[in-house]
Amino acid sequence: MLYPKIGIRPVIDGRWGGIREGLEVQTMTMANNAAKLISETLRYPDGKPVECVVGCTTIGGGAEAARVAEQFSTENVVATLSVTPCWCYGSETFDMDPKTIKAVWGFNGTERPGAVYLAAVLAAHAQRGLPAFSIYGHDVQDITDTTIPADVAEKILRFARCAVAVGWMKNKAYVNLGGVAMGIAGSFCDAEVFQKYFGMRAEWVDMTEILRRITLGIYDADEYEQALAWVKANCKEGFDCNAGKDLPDVITKSKVVPADKDWEFVTKMTMVMRDILYGNPKLDELGWHEEALGRNAVAGGFQGQRQWTDWLPNADFSEAILASTFDWNGPKMPTPFATENDTCNGVSMLLGTLVSNTAPCFHDVRTYWSPEACERVTGKRPEGVAKDGFIHLINSGATALDGSGACKDDAGNSVMKPFWEMQNADIEACIEATDWCRANFEYFRGGGFSSHFRCKAEMPVTMLRYNIVDGIGPVLQIAEGWTANLPDEIHNTIDVRTDRTWPTTWFAPRLTGEGAFTDVYSVMANWGANHGVTVYGHVGADLITLASMLRIPVTMHNVPAEKVYRPHAWASFGTQDAQAADYAACKYYGPLYK
Repeated sequence: MLYPKIGIRPVIDGRWGGIREGLEVQTMTMANNAAKLISETLRYPDGKPVECVVGCTTIGGGAEAARVAEQFSTENVVATLSVTPCWCYGSETFDMDPKTIKAVWGFNGTERPGAVYLAAVLAAHAQRGLPAFSIYGHDVQDITDTTIPADVAEKILRFARCAVAVGWMKNKAYVNLGGVAMGIAGSFCDAEVFQKYFGMRAEWVDMTEILRRITLGIYDADEYEQALAWVKANCKEGFDCNAGKDLPDVITKSKVVPADKDWEFVTKMTMVMRDILYGNPKLDELGWHEEALGRNAVAGGFQGQRQWTDWLPNADFSEAILASTFDWNGPKMPTPFATENDTCNGVSMLLGTLVSNTAPCFHDVRTYWSPEACERVTGKRPEGVAKDGFIHLINSGATALDGSGACKDDAGNSVMKPFWEMQNADIEACIEATDWCRANFEYFRGGGFSSHFRCKAEMPVTMLRYNIVDGIGPVLQIAEGWTANLPDEIHNTIDVRTDRTWPTTWFAPRLTGEGAFTDVYSVMANWGANHGVTVYGHVGADLITLASMLRIPVTMHNVPAEKVYRPHAWASFGTQDAQAADYAACKYYGPLYK
């Protein structure tokens, strides 16, 4: 794989005869230290360290800028970080490639005017329509100080993390298994939006392809036996809501896969879905050359309802396992894979996973519970993070098992981990926290199993949702908060009011007292769709930065103002109303790949 890389541009005062020579070591040290920071801290979604390319020369003029640009063009550099401790000639040294995302770090020292160059070159970037992120330390450093201050490091890493996310998506595909998005009208797959905003290809694969591969045995039979043995050993069955029901003929005659064969079917279906997205060299050995290639996917979704689930097992197991950080093969990279092929939520899963490196949890944003309503129904008022009310996040059985909060860190706190940190004990804990409830035949005539758990953890999470709005285009919503571990007296009473076979997460957003975060009700009222995604940690600031790179405005967020980091040119669209400026800048610059 050709990984997206960060190019480090060491920019220098081009005047020879003492000035330039005296700055070579300091400038290259800045560049190498920035590269070291990025590579030692950040990872690609597959777990490998992020790669940086340091310019082959310091850049004191246009000729050297061209040499470095040529070098970067062969290395899949998607973003450049220009670093300098001094004054440089901006029009001769700045990155003028319209295809790279840009940042400039100007050293805050008194001996040389790095800040002057930073301000000058950012003005040039703005005037030329090439917005760049500004990095400038809060405190003055001595000229001999080669450390990277914490505030500078935070910006460098946020820039690099989000730029790598942009590069990771480019030229990959969102794969629709099925033709439509079920369950949400505002989430069909818009191929033009994928192309222009994400540089991605939209592909469609008819659901009959899954049946073809199962019927003809286009899967690794040895892996299937291993997978089925794992499923039987680890996926314990839970509550069966169909027991004792006298179901009408229209339902009973629709169940073509016998109930005792559901596990076999959904296990094969999961393997087939994975192979469609990513390919599988084993299929080539079996003579299925085209199928072995896969679709170069980075995300996908399954239509399922209704043409599928009216007679075949649903994909809740497949969707939950694909999105988790493990399966029968052990720890693995989670796949953003949308229930009901809600493509907009699939994008939300993708963006959230790229900035957090954790499993994306798909939810219905189901019910707002005020403290008063909770007390009326249960006799108990919520406390702790849920004291101002909470939102019931629940969906039809396809949430990643990591969302159970069963993993623990060394201090015993509930966490969600990147797949490369998952140990056997973590996997076993997630499995133990989950049971699999047989699907309600009245809704899913074909059967299947839902991942059912109760998130008993109090964890920091970020909920997000990507929407497409006529007249605006793509927009992003962000709500940082916590999962709440409600007392049994509350949970046991209100959880069964919905569907007791589905996984439940109680979510309490952080309130600001203003706008959409005036109270929990306002968060629910302003949410743009019936679905949302949570990922581990408070990563709203990263999502805001990533959205600005993609030219997607943020409709609502509760990220502290000092953490909001967008290109410097955004300030020229207004500083008193940052949201209006974000909308104006995104509209003016347009999508990244227009």
